[in-house]
Amino acid sequence: VSTQSTGNHMYRSPVNLSLTPEMQRLGGLTEEALQTHFDEFFEDIYVELVDKYGPIEELNICENLGDHLVGNIYVMFKREEDAQKAVDGLNNRWYNGQPIYAELSPVTDFREACCRQHETSECTRGGYCNFLHVKAASREMRHSLGVDTYGKGRHVAGGKRRDRSPRRDRRRH
Repeated sequence: VSTQSTGNHMYRSPVNLSLTPEMQRLGGLTEEALQTHFDEFFEDIYVELVDKYGPIEELNICENLGDHLVGNIYVMFKREEDAQKAVDGLNNRWYNGQPIYAELSPVTDFREACCRQHETSECTRGGYCNFLHVKAASREMRHSLGVDTYGKGRHVAGGKRRDRSPRRDRRRH
């Protein structure tokens, strides 16, 4: 049995900052900077979830901009008890200066919730689409963590796993 737990509004994309007049005046952010920011977040979340709560089958991080989906994370754990343990543990936590709101989800397959047009880079609704726009970690990050993808960004567990990258400064707020 696979059970999902969700964390609402955890991923804070710098894209939201780039929409402000000040960031537009400064020229916004490069695609490379955005991907690096996301990879660091992905690694941090993936490693912590696996280390503290157990093996996961799938990790989906939304890059939608609409209020009801922005920054949401959907995790499918291999064991139901691990999903419950994650919900219990995460609801007492803060990430990036914000409380985490986690809950169990009855959804067992997110393929139907993902925007197929986004997966082929053809979604005309952009970040405000009501279907999930799942952001993909870079190939290098997925390889270093042993994670595969289905579609554009649905991350599924691979064989190997390693500790956090030693090259990055890890600060918790």
